[in-house]
Amino acid sequence: MKIRALVLLFLATLYSHINAQECPSGKSYEAARAVVRDLQRIVAPTGIDDSYTTTIGGIKQWINVRGHDSGNPVILFLHGGPAAPLTPGIWEFQRPIEEYFTVVNWDQRGAGKTYLETNPEEISDSIHIDRYVKDAIEVAEYIRQRYGKDKLVLMGHSWGTVIGMKAALVRPDLFSAYVGIGQVINTRDNEQLSFQYGLDQARAHHNAEAVAELNSIAPYPGDTPITRERIIIARKWAQFYGGLSAYRDGGAKYYFDAPLLSPEYDCKAARAVDQGNVYTLGRILPEFLQVDYKQVHKFPIPVLMFMGRHDYTTPSAPTAAWLEQVDAPYKKGVWFEHSAHMIPWEEPGKTLISLLEFVRPLATRAGR
Repeated sequence: MKIRALVLLFLATLYSHINAQECPSGKSYEAARAVVRDLQRIVAPTGIDDSYTTTIGGIKQWINVRGHDSGNPVILFLHGGPAAPLTPGIWEFQRPIEEYFTVVNWDQRGAGKTYLETNPEEISDSIHIDRYVKDAIEVAEYIRQRYGKDKLVLMGHSWGTVIGMKAALVRPDLFSAYVGIGQVINTRDNEQLSFQYGLDQARAHHNAEAVAELNSIAPYPGDTPITRERIIIARKWAQFYGGLSAYRDGGAKYYFDAPLLSPEYDCKAARAVDQGNVYTLGRILPEFLQVDYKQVHKFPIPVLMFMGRHDYTTPSAPTAAWLEQVDAPYKKGVWFEHSAHMIPWEEPGKTLISLLEFVRPLATRAGR
């Protein structure tokens, strides 16, 4: 519980059960993987199913591109974490989206299969938010050129919204729209709301252990430094009471165990997620704690926020307040009443419908 609360600071994940001693094996296991692999095959003649490395920011980074029709709009989906790649879990929710969009997932520097491509010590000095933003812009430019698109839809989840928001502000010419899922507006506000939710739930459930732990760091965040140890306690109980995945006290096993059946990830790559989490987290934490987009009052492109009603990992209230005051060519907030932080997994049908109703028309009007 403590370990997973730590690595879920910004939805960085830890596949601690997938280690060198217990990589799953056997005929029945391989047969199950084969079923998923076959279902995930793109068989449409106009489809795209690419997985490759290319040089981004001076290092090799992994990109996964999938869609049933190369003529469809392209979504560049920025994963959470840091260092929590979406690629090993896209088989759980993404396939219907691929009928209407080409979806690009990118293992960011220090994450997943990209982590395996480089000596970690050689990129240690580059683990900064601005470097991730530059990488995202470079990926966007590469995808536009390779797949012949004028603009992309930029979509981020959790930590990915920190990168995505800034990339859209820096290079709005690259994107037809920005979609934030589990958007981070201000880290300190999020920490306070998450802490209070955990405390309220602990009291309501008469959980003396949780109340005592939370009181030990109160007031939170307060004026005391937001250390890793304090964040562990604050996030632990908010997520335990459904703030990560709604109605699921304790977490999201479906998410953590997704790599076990992933067609894109073997056991070595799954273990690399764990390694990338630990490597990246301490280096990026001080910068992450300073994130503040509250002063952004004008946004240069259409902006949409997908907000989980029960999200207390990156609470939705600050996002709704920001969206209310921002001036943008188009803005839309979509509430997911049965979701917390894991919207694409928790309400995949509504995710697809929302993308079709609100996002695809914007992408189509932007041209090829």
